[in-house]
Formats: sequence, structure tokens, C-alpha cells
Amino acid sequence: MQTFLKHLFTGVDNSTYDLGKVLWAQLTLGFLGISGWFYGAGHGNFDPMAWAGGAAAILAGGAGSIKLKQSTEPGAPDVTVPPKPAG
Repeated sequence: MQTFLKHLFTGVDNSTYDLGKVLWAQLTLGFLGISGWFYGAGHGNFDPMAWAGGAAAILAGGAGSIKLKQSTEPGAPDVTVPPKPAG
């Protein structure tokens, strides 16, 4: 389990922890916890469309941050895209 978590929260080199991935996981767990408390304790009606919109925003933001910093990770391979052939 420890190896799985290390691979989940580190960069390409599997030794440098990625703050973006850690914060993304904390934000996701916080969102789920607050949603469960809010709806489970009877403080509001569950609106699946609004909940899914919030969850999608969190997941898309985390995925975008990982993609943006992909080329700056230690040990990252060169991911340049070759030009398309003419014609």
C-alpha cells in the first residue's frame, strides 16, 4: 500500500513528491467529506447535477495542473511532438 501511495503522489521519477497531486487528493477528500456531512446531516437536499459539477471542476483542475507541469518534472522524457508531414 505504501508503494502504491508513493507512485500516486510522486512525479515521473517516483521519488520527488508532487505538491499538486497531494493538494488535489486533499481537496477531493475534503469535497467528499463536506458533501457527505452536509447532505447526510440533513442540512440540504441532494442535487446530483450541482454536486457532479463541483466534482468535475475539482478533477479537471487537478488533471490540468498535472498536464501543465508534465515537461518540468524531474526525469521527464522529451515529449516534443514531431511536425506533421506536408501534403
